[in-house]
Amino acid sequence: MSQSQQDTSCEGNINSEENTTSQEQKEINKDGSFKRQVNRFTTSFGNKPDELPVEADRYRLLWSAACPWAHRSVIVRKILGLETSISLGTVSPLRPRLDRVDWEFALDENGVDPVLDIQYLSEIYKKTDPEYSGRPTVPLMVDVRNQEAVNNDYFNLTNYFETAWAPYHKEKAPDLYPEHLREDIDNLSDSIFHDVNNGVYKCGFAASQDAYELAYDQLFDRLDELDDRLADKRFLFGDFITDADVRFYTTLARFDVAYYNAFNTNRNLIREFPNLWGYVRDLYQTPGFGDTTDFDAIKRHYHLSITINPDKSEERILPKGPDLSVWNTTHGREKLSGKEDKFLIKS
Repeated sequence: MSQSQQDTSCEGNINSEENTTSQEQKEINKDGSFKRQVNRFTTSFGNKPDELPVEADRYRLLWSAACPWAHRSVIVRKILGLETSISLGTVSPLRPRLDRVDWEFALDENGVDPVLDIQYLSEIYKKTDPEYSGRPTVPLMVDVRNQEAVNNDYFNLTNYFETAWAPYHKEKAPDLYPEHLREDIDNLSDSIFHDVNNGVYKCGFAASQDAYELAYDQLFDRLDELDDRLADKRFLFGDFITDADVRFYTTLARFDVAYYNAFNTNRNLIREFPNLWGYVRDLYQTPGFGDTTDFDAIKRHYHLSITINPDKSEERILPKGPDLSVWNTTHGREKLSGKEDKFLIKS
């Protein structure tokens, strides 16, 4: 699994005038380009003495349905059947109006997580590390027994679920990270991260025209390349879904409803690509993908949250469209593989 990215997620109020801090300044380069803060909790899961022990019912995964980085861990958790071993806590897609960047458990009864008994995500970060000064981010794995944040390394978290957590996979769980493809999956995922997953944020949070246009060109060059790759492949590595498809999907699913307008990635919509549109619908219609995709949460976060629209005096408008019924229309991608089963089942 790749170790090249140690940036954290999910996005903060980078452009918010009411939250202009030294942390914000750290995430903008001198040339106006956006860079992410470094992950704080990166200990891997495994059986070694210096690794996090893999135990059922010990950890709670905290996420926001709006966040693409957190979404991919929830997709893999569901596909592999880890729902019975790792509990799930959900923060609101709308950021609380505070003097800091945070996530709030506003969706839960009494506004607190029922397991951790916290109102804000920052509470578990501060409890674990009182000196923590970065943005509290999702996804976050919390050790419920010790009441500590233990891993917010979203770039590698799905790989841990696919490998170290194998003893808790459901019967006949698919192999999303086959050993013979891991190097290739890591390499492709790395390029998708730089130019697509994080590329849309480089566009949206750019503080100069030059930085924005560079990120914009890199984003669409990569999307064009991947669209071509999928002309004769059902998925990125052929007939079966892999971890790379999960990572790519979460950006594609948010593109037309959020990034196109909110982040100025407006050359064209994903539904206008000849192959990407059928590909992302194929994934959406697969258990684990569409049933964990909350378009309302996505729209509310990107269009109503103070992350995007910092002017308090201005009424925020939630876009009415686009038409979401098209996500369930026929895609025809199965013709490229000749297979109905989209997963490689482990022997």
